Amino acid sequence: MLKSLKEAVYEANMELPRRGLVTYTWGNVSGIDRDRGLVVIKPSGVDYDELSPDKLVVLDLDGRIVDSKLNPSSDTKTHLELYKRYPDLGGIVHTHSPYAVAWAQAAMDIPCYGTTHADYFYGPIPCARHLTDEEIDEDYEKNTGKVIIETFDGRGINPMHTPGVVCASHGPFTWGKDAAQAVYHAVVLEEVARMALLTRQVNSSAAPAPQNIQDKHFLRKHGPNAYYGQKK
Repeated sequence: MLKSLKEAVYEANMELPRRGLVTYTWGNVSGIDRDRGLVVIKPSGVDYDELSPDKLVVLDLDGRIVDSKLNPSSDTKTHLELYKRYPDLGGIVHTHSPYAVAWAQAAMDIPCYGTTHADYFYGPIPCARHLTDEEIDEDYEKNTGKVIIETFDGRGINPMHTPGVVCASHGPFTWGKDAAQAVYHAVVLEEVARMALLTRQVNSSAAPAPQNIQDKHFLRKHGPNAYYGQKK
């Protein structure tokens, strides 16, 4: 079932250790077949050295397993909430990459200090708030997704213009049009998180990049008149 999607999600998962974004089993990637309403995600606690496409879990958007004998990632409900709210998302990644986690543990947005950040994320990468005791006790993973949605909808952030978030005291989630792009954004988020931390070390009161610079760099890659790269 979903052979090509399983292969794509498997390759995306394997890119995480290759890029140094995961330690042991601290990460997961999912992808979705929108036509069939089915999600493919990494199984919970399975080491990357033991992972294969046939071990990936297929489930529907209500979380019912339709193809696997393994349990899905413990973060599955977070992925499902995001897929249900944002129909343009085709892949989602969660890691505990250290620089992004540093900002999450500080419960701070990652400011846009320069053009590298602006090329991929429009404005600061937001930090979603801590969950309440009631939210944790009720359904921690599902409510993590809801708090991410609350952050984006409440601030009026387009999730396709800012394809990532850090969750307070937890870590980053990123997404994209497919699983491969979601991983790409996870790599970029970690790098801009590192750059932002270094910027703060150089100048603790550094200001974000001017808005005109942020606009120029984002729009030249993603705007209606984008001109970065080669014509396809």
